[in-house]
Amino acid sequence: MTRRRNRRAAVKATVATDARFEHELEVFRTEAETAAQFFYGYLAIQAAAGAENSIYRLLNTAPLFWNTILGALQTAAFVALGRIFDQDSAHNVGRLLRLAEDNPQLFSKAALAKRKQGADKGPPKWLNDYLRDAYEPKPPDFRRLRGYVSKQRKIYLNKYQPLRHQVFAHRGLSHATDISALFAKTNIREMQRMLTFLMSFYEAIWQLFVNGHRPVLRPGRYSVARMRERVAKNVKGRSAHERLVHEAERFLQAASDKQASDPSIKPVASRQA
Repeated sequence: MTRRRNRRAAVKATVATDARFEHELEVFRTEAETAAQFFYGYLAIQAAAGAENSIYRLLNTAPLFWNTILGALQTAAFVALGRIFDQDSAHNVGRLLRLAEDNPQLFSKAALAKRKQGADKGPPKWLNDYLRDAYEPKPPDFRRLRGYVSKQRKIYLNKYQPLRHQVFAHRGLSHATDISALFAKTNIREMQRMLTFLMSFYEAIWQLFVNGHRPVLRPGRYSVARMRERVAKNVKGRSAHERLVHEAERFLQAASDKQASDPSIKPVASRQA
């Protein structure tokens, strides 16, 4: 009786850990995509206005509004980035990775089989063949992933956390020269790569957990210019930040075309977007 009770308790604990990890993984996905969407929204508007005079003129019909939008997107991106990397955040990338490292049974073939079977009474016919090729991670896999995360977190701490804490989330600095000095340390391409890394990291962990695939970090598209070229060819990207660039480009182009045909909509000469 005691042995059976212990077995039931172990099963309940495994189910609870499985659910907790799945929840943390989903929270991480939303945080990573949110940060990318805010920042790429900011970049997409800037890029479109810089490349197309018609869009530039459109934004200058409501410059205060569009400058407010750009500022809000930039602020939201930095705040979201802090929730991902700051260790005192309730749901951060370190917490997710630690939960995975501390519970390797989550990625066993037995656990994967239960997830694939789902609510069915019996395992599907293809399951045994599927499990034969499933990957069970080893400690070096998690150490490798932690190394990648540590590298990105170090970049965040050195260059982006000061801006997040002293400018965007809290007004620690008020002098323009001090703020400019912090911005001078940053690099747009570096931040783009950081954001696409986070989405690649999510994809690698999700594939391991859901499909039993070896966790491989695959490079993602980060260039807004390349994404805009794909929009011109009517090709949509799969990732959230690519879809956002596509939507922003299409919307701004359509709106600028409408403005061009409506002489009552005029730029505000004293303001710039």
